[in-house]
Amino acid sequence: MSTNSFAAILFLLSTLSFSQTPKDGKIFLDSTWNETTEANHKYYRIVKDYYSDKESYKIYDYFKSGVLQMAGASKFKDRLQKEGQFVYYYENGNKESMESYINGSQTGKQYNWYQNGQKKSETEFFIDNNTRYPNYKIIQFRDINGNQKIIDGNGDYETKTDNFYETGKIVNGLKHGIWEGVVNSEKYTYTENYVEGNLISGTSTDYNNIKYNYTSITTMPGPKKGIKHFYNFISNNFIQPKEAKLYNVSGTVYLTFIIEKDGRASDIKVVRKVGFGIDEEAIRIVKSYNQWSASKTRGMSRSVMYSLPISIK
Repeated sequence: MSTNSFAAILFLLSTLSFSQTPKDGKIFLDSTWNETTEANHKYYRIVKDYYSDKESYKIYDYFKSGVLQMAGASKFKDRLQKEGQFVYYYENGNKESMESYINGSQTGKQYNWYQNGQKKSETEFFIDNNTRYPNYKIIQFRDINGNQKIIDGNGDYETKTDNFYETGKIVNGLKHGIWEGVVNSEKYTYTENYVEGNLISGTSTDYNNIKYNYTSITTMPGPKKGIKHFYNFISNNFIQPKEAKLYNVSGTVYLTFIIEKDGRASDIKVVRKVGFGIDEEAIRIVKSYNQWSASKTRGMSRSVMYSLPISIK
């Protein structure tokens, strides 16, 4: 056998071996858990068998230090739709929480621990029969000193960290009556009125003593007319770059950008590229849309990071 033939066989065998070995994917995430570049990441995600087609994928998130932060499974590899049990960890290695999901919605019991390893709380997630929205009950709760404040769904809840303070009464596992809180990082206080776990009304007060009334704690950002309207806008306005058309290129561009308080899209970045002019066209489309709704927290508009995949076929 000639040397060239032997080398060709070795190359073929190594290629076959490589193609049959599942490979994992690695995604870099910022402090808000949006996809970012390696230079700016705070966490990173390992997706097992990323290049295989599967019904679900094992997902492992790590702190930048390399310490495990989360372990679970997702129905999709490019966006997280939680399925089954998830376990979260503090950076010191102690367990932070254990919870379960079905089709991305949290359900059943959740167990929480303090950073020092002591038990914190036991909660239970469910769909409210009246509102049809997710809700939860606090079944057991202990303070940082180990004193049990809520027993079998009844008692007084109080939690305090360097950034956050909240206190109120739990009746039959649900928030009831007046609750008060302070968020130091964003310099606001709030007072909320609950009846059997449902928020009736709330008032927040910012550092300028301006008050905001609300009936929903969080309003999510996104296209004003819905994601379907945005993708229809893409279909009608996307201009296929000449280079991409020449080489029949397809793929998915992943963008991050800020939806400002006034609804503008700013600081648009491509975190996963397709090339051939498609990335630049995706940026142009997002810039030209200008129909975004800002996020609100306790009635106050917030500038938030938003991530978006744009598939080109």
